[in-house]
Amino acid sequence: MAAAETPSAALRRRDLCSRGIRLAGKMRSDVADLLDVYVERQGLDASANVAALDGVPAAAAERWGEQTESQRLLDNLAAYRAFRALLTEMLEEQRDQAGPADAALREALAAVLLQVSAFAYHLEELLRLESRGPPGEEGARPPTGPRLGLGLFERKLRGLGVLRELAQWAVRSARDLRQLAKPGPGGTTAVPAGPAESQ
Repeated sequence: MAAAETPSAALRRRDLCSRGIRLAGKMRSDVADLLDVYVERQGLDASANVAALDGVPAAAAERWGEQTESQRLLDNLAAYRAFRALLTEMLEEQRDQAGPADAALREALAAVLLQVSAFAYHLEELLRLESRGPPGEEGARPPTGPRLGLGLFERKLRGLGVLRELAQWAVRSARDLRQLAKPGPGGTTAVPAGPAESQ
């Protein structure tokens, strides 16, 4: 963030970070609930091992403590834009499912998708405070070609991996926003711990 940040911009950033931490905590809780429903409805083992997946952003970051504020925001925004596309894809795959229980799963997926979209917009607002604005979304959608050949079980496992990684991103996002809210040149004040950090 700019060193010459005005008091009003500092207060705005503090407010956005505080609300973002709460949003991340709610999203983490809802994704955990969705995971339980997803595993049950898809007939999966909750402890199933899912390898790293192409097109799914990993929450783990090398040298996390050395990242700049801009890098944190840009990494988060790119991740949630990708998850927005991935969850949309999962919803499309669920359209062929019938029955009240499957409808409940689709509703839960849709609710989390809305949270992901809202969080991406929240990050864009923080980037606008940086006087640079969010980057365009060209290439934001993960490649879909290779998944067309996946079998039903592989698609189910992929969905499990997507939701698990999204849950980890919710935790990381709370940490990133807490880092951004620490006192610095802009004079912002630390934000109390949010629920996502206790997960």
